[in-house]
Parts: sequence; structure tokens; C-alpha cells
Amino acid sequence: ALISVSDKTRLDELARALVAAGVKLYSTGGTRKYLEGLGLAVIDVASYTGMPEMLDGRVKTLHPKIHGGILARRDRADDMAALAEHGIVTFELLVVNLYPFQETIARSGVTDEEAIEQIDIGGPSLIRAAAKNHAFLTVATNPSQYPAIVDAVAGTGATSLELRRRLAGEAFAMTAAYDSAIAAWFAGANQPAATFPERIETSFKLREVLRYGENPHQQAALYAPPHPAPGTLVDAQCLHGKELSYNNLLDLESAWSIVRLLAAPAVSVIKHNNPCGAAESDHLAEAARKALDGDPLSAFGSVLGFNRMVDAASAEVLAEPGRFIEAVIAPEFSPEALHILTTRPKWKANVRLVATGGIARSQTRLEYRYLGAGLLVQTADDLPDPESEWKVVTRATPSPEQMVDVRFAWSLVRHVRSNAIVVARDRALAGVGAGQMSRVDSVRIALEKAGDRAAGAALGSDAFFPFADSIPMAKKAGIATVIQPGGSKNDAEVIAACDEHAIAMIFTGRRHFKH
Repeated sequence: ALISVSDKTRLDELARALVAAGVKLYSTGGTRKYLEGLGLAVIDVASYTGMPEMLDGRVKTLHPKIHGGILARRDRADDMAALAEHGIVTFELLVVNLYPFQETIARSGVTDEEAIEQIDIGGPSLIRAAAKNHAFLTVATNPSQYPAIVDAVAGTGATSLELRRRLAGEAFAMTAAYDSAIAAWFAGANQPAATFPERIETSFKLREVLRYGENPHQQAALYAPPHPAPGTLVDAQCLHGKELSYNNLLDLESAWSIVRLLAAPAVSVIKHNNPCGAAESDHLAEAARKALDGDPLSAFGSVLGFNRMVDAASAEVLAEPGRFIEAVIAPEFSPEALHILTTRPKWKANVRLVATGGIARSQTRLEYRYLGAGLLVQTADDLPDPESEWKVVTRATPSPEQMVDVRFAWSLVRHVRSNAIVVARDRALAGVGAGQMSRVDSVRIALEKAGDRAAGAALGSDAFFPFADSIPMAKKAGIATVIQPGGSKNDAEVIAACDEHAIAMIFTGRRHFKH
């Protein structure tokens, strides 16, 4: 067995089992010293090859006596004769994992030199060689694989072809992911953040198989990158409740996407991947109450997002009689809040509590969406709109108090499926019209949801009004201000309708479609 690892987790168990089975150990550098420290006999690779480690450890196992012993086909007489001629032993087991390149580049402030020195050369070469020749030897690249090898050695004294083939596939997947991470790092270092790379190399690892997909007849699973960004849903920890479903995860991502971009204490309420409530306040518990009261009927069975630690006061709001909440995502939960939400009868069995540990506010990240066999890529719509570019286009001008709701409406409308209309009052969603084929229908639905709360409220539209027909409806409901991108050929008619009904309107010059 040739062993050379940077991660020594469970290596003592494997090495002792191998020695007990009569296996000779060959090793290099730090791994050899570790094994010798366990009291095990180890043959030094440098002594075996007759070549010392060179170039500050860059060259250790790149030698014919190593690769010959891995790649030789045991059923070929000429291969075996070549080994005998050059005094090369055959290796039956290779245990290798790689320099921690991904972990290194994930650290803040890492230099190019530090990153490059963590690009493993010998390790991938050994792994690929052993995986290619899995008909005759076993390759282990992860400590989680050791028990299966120990069981095989302790049982029959040999691994099965089925096991070797599976481990070979996992080995190639690992080196592919490793190379993808290196390629992505070089692409990011060589191109401005706003450009698109010539190639996109992605590598995701299965995190868990879900109960089912969007519907019970669909299968589903969650995959994650090797090192998920902290403060994201994929990096979050489920503290309580049943396992998360496919739809739970989609709704949690939507809930988190809203609140993580709001500066004040804020809460979002998601139902079927659209916000049916959202609010911000100086106090988180008040924001939670306002968000849930935005559309109480739709909030039944919803998913909530918090951008602050859920405290006891907020937990009491969630646990009020008559509420049913599927899941809650937040940076963290106070011990008091956890006690409230995990001990009361109806919450104890049902609600999922998900803690992200922080908030990732990365800007201009890329979003991916599969399009049949292809991939659509765009920068995320998570940059704040410059208010300096906003323009009041009506005779009426919003008051400073009205502008508070205007800003809140505009921050929320980008998170609603287009055609999107939101009505905001007192820094809370009062009504939402989502996903309608005509904008006037979205306006009608949002106003109906808002009811009496539309009086004096702000109405936000993710795109321009193609006609003026929505304005009389807004006036009848009591809307005071409208914010929209502008840009329709009928802008003049829409502005005139607002002037006729004494409604203030702002053009932002920026659209926020969400398809």
C-alpha cells in the first residue's frame, strides 16, 4: 500500500488494519512520520526509488518505480517482466488525498503564491493512474471509504472488483472537482468580475436525497459545492424539525433572498415562492407581526425569513394561536426562542428551524438556470438602485413620509414573479399581485389584497405600465404614490392619468423582471 495524505482522519485505523493483514506500507514525508509515530513499520518512498524528495517537496512520487507499480497490468507477462527487470514492486492499494486548494482559496487575504503552492501535482497523477488500473488495485481518496476497505481486507483479504470500480469512479469525480476549482480560480483571477468566463466548470457534491421533488412522483436531491459560501442556505444548519423538502428549500431561498438585502430588522413571508408578506421595523418582533398580518390567510403554512437573530419576543409572535408555519430561516436563534419554538406542542413536531450563521451579501454574483441542454447565466439582481437616478414625473411630489413606503415597495417588487405589483404601507407589504399575464390584473389583485390598507400607500411595479388603465384603479383604492421604471411608449398617458388623479409617480429607469 502506498499512502500519502494531507488529511489524516481515521488513517490510524486503516494503517493498523493493513499491517495486521500483512500489508507493507510505503509512504512519504509527513505521512511517513505520522505512521512511524503510531509504531508502524513504513518503507520510505525516497529510499525505495533511490531519489530524494526535490524542489521543496514538489517532486516526491513522480517516478517510474511508483507509477510502474501502479499502472502495470498483472495479467500481462510483458508488463510484469518489465517490473522484474527494474526491481519494481506492485502496489495493491493507493491511499491519497490532495493538498487543500479549495480550503486555501476560501480564506480571506490568500495570496496567489499561497494558492499556487496548494495545487497538487503528484497526488492527482497517482489517483488517476490507480483509478485507471482499478482492475488490479484499489484507490482510496476519502477517509469515509476506509471502513469498506478494512472490512474487505479483514474478510477475504482482497477488495472486490465492484468496490474497486466504485472507488475509481469516486476518485475521478474528486480529481475533476479539484481541477474545476483550480480552473475557476484562474478564470476569476484573470477576468473582471462583470465579465463571463470562457468556460464554466462546476462541481457539486450530493448533500442529501430529498423525500421527493415538487410533486410526490418526482425524485429530488440537494447538491452543494465543496465549500459553500457562509451565510447561505446551502451552508445553513437545520436546528429542528422534519427534513427539508424540495419546495421548502425553494421557499427558504426566496425568503432569505429578500431579508438579507434589507438593512433594518426585517421579516419575509413566502408562499409558493412569492412573498405574501414582508415588513421592516425598529424591532424584529414588530416586523414579524406586520409581515404575518400582511396576508394572514396566505401566511398559513408559509416559510419565513429573518435578517436578525430570532429572539424570544419574535418567537412568541410566531407561536401565537392560529398560526401554522412550515419553516423559518435566520442567522441564528436565541436559546429562549429555540425553547419556545421546539417545546410547544404544534411547533415541536412540525416547524423547521434553519440557521445560516450569518448573512452573505455578495454582490454581482452569477446566477445559473438550465435551459434544456444549455445554461443561462446572468448577474444577480441584488444591487441597490441608485436613488439619484429616480425622477418624479408628476405634478404631485411624494412627501418624506411617503418616500419611506416607496423605497420599501421598490426593494420588494424585484422578488415577486412578473408581472409584479406590490402595495406597501408603514414599511410592510399590504398586497401583492404576482405572475399574471396582464399587468392590470396584477394591480387588481394587489389592491384587493391590500383592501383598506391601500389608502395612502405606495404601489410598486417591476416594469412600465403599458396603458393608463391601472391608474384609476389605484386612485379608487387610495394609492398615494406609484414607483415604476418608465419607458413605455404610453408613458405620457400614464403620467397624465396620475396628474388627473393627484397621484405622485416616480420613474426609476431600471426594470426588475423576475421570470
